[in-house]
Amino acid sequence: MRRGGVAQFWVLGAGASALALAVPAQADTLQEALTNAYLYNPTLLAARANQRANDENVQIQEAPGIPSVNASGTYIEFIKKSPNSFTSPDRTLQIGPELTVPVYAGGAVRNAVKAAEERVAAGQNDLRATESAIFSQVVAAYMDVLRTQALVALTANQVEFLTVNLQATSDRFEIGDLTRTDVAQSQSRLALAQGDLRNAQANLINARETYIRLVGDAPEDLQAPPPLPNLPTDVATAVDTALANNPDLLAAMERADAAGFDSEVAGASRLPRVSLFAGATYTDYFDTLAGGAPGITQEETTANAGVNLSIPIFQGGLPAARQRQAQARETAALEQVIAAERETIAQVRAAWSSWQASLAVIESSQIAVEAATLSLEGVRAENSIGSRQILDVLNAEQELLSAQAQLVTARRNAYVAGFSLLAAMGRAEARDLGFLGEGVLYDPAANYERVKGRVWDWDRDPEPVAGATSTVDVATPDASVPGEDETGTESGY
Repeated sequence: MRRGGVAQFWVLGAGASALALAVPAQADTLQEALTNAYLYNPTLLAARANQRANDENVQIQEAPGIPSVNASGTYIEFIKKSPNSFTSPDRTLQIGPELTVPVYAGGAVRNAVKAAEERVAAGQNDLRATESAIFSQVVAAYMDVLRTQALVALTANQVEFLTVNLQATSDRFEIGDLTRTDVAQSQSRLALAQGDLRNAQANLINARETYIRLVGDAPEDLQAPPPLPNLPTDVATAVDTALANNPDLLAAMERADAAGFDSEVAGASRLPRVSLFAGATYTDYFDTLAGGAPGITQEETTANAGVNLSIPIFQGGLPAARQRQAQARETAALEQVIAAERETIAQVRAAWSSWQASLAVIESSQIAVEAATLSLEGVRAENSIGSRQILDVLNAEQELLSAQAQLVTARRNAYVAGFSLLAAMGRAEARDLGFLGEGVLYDPAANYERVKGRVWDWDRDPEPVAGATSTVDVATPDASVPGEDETGTESGY
């Protein structure tokens, strides 16, 4: 195991409530969402299939260096024979196998195989990157559902409060205790809150659709996510870890190595090629050779063996052009390594910054929520004795809602940024998170070993079938929030 500390990811701590406003009795978990994506996400399954196709390139490049056997058969019917040929037959049948053994090809086969092996390794890292990217999207979708559910519940509470407030304001207006301005202010705030609720509900449906697309199933009652494992203590440690483990960077390095072997392959066409050959031919004249004259053998078998040497002398500059082209591509691959390194460092530093900023926002938002709660209680008490206006109550209620929404969003952002940081460090894959057993984990190296060295021409795999789950039968998501009562607010909040 190249990275440790996986078990703690799924141990829920006391402070792992994240975005949940109330803990449901039964709920989906982030572990289940990631497991479904790992097993059934079509993008990830397609990437695995493409990598299996990539594995075959090693055998494809090895094949020209392996002895080959061919057999040919020819039947000829001589319709009009030369009048000067007195022994030519009327018909012949020739059958013969031929064996060719490559001996030397200037290193082309050897270097082509090495390039293919490097690209297999690069593809395995690409698969790691795809898995990490899918997981990052699933985590973001999971947290978006929790966040939008919380915002819908908060906004629904606001609508309920403003509805009651409008009724109370209208009653007090009827007895002359308040003015029409107070009623209008209450009506305006209620109308705005109702519009905000509609937008929040639309955002919740959108978040659930994204979740369905990635996970393959609808989110039910989502539980609070567990703490993230192996988060670095400082940005320098995060960068060092990423430079050693980031799959995109490792894949770029392996492609650069493969491009170096490609340059050697291109130059090999200037060198001699040597092969051995052996063959046999059986010929049947159907008793028509020399008119079937007695004493003439009507069947014969011949055999031959030898060495074939091919020495290129002049090819119009083709080998040099191919090698220069390959070297230019190697240079491009080396530049792409630097680009991937820069991108990796930027991703780590940006994710670290976002994570730290979100943690700071959480801390300040918690203070703001506590202060806004006390402020609202005080303003309501002062309004009841006439020292505060209705507008003051409305403003205090709006400030509390804004602080709560900011806290919910900051918790979501902190978790997503933390997971993005792990992904940039190369530590956000199934093996790192530890939510699947060893027998369930997909190992791309296993398929490579399975197909390596398989030289039987008639070998084939079972017919391809799709493994991803369809979402056609998944019910259309709505904007309901788990734990809501009939008034549309979340019970227990």
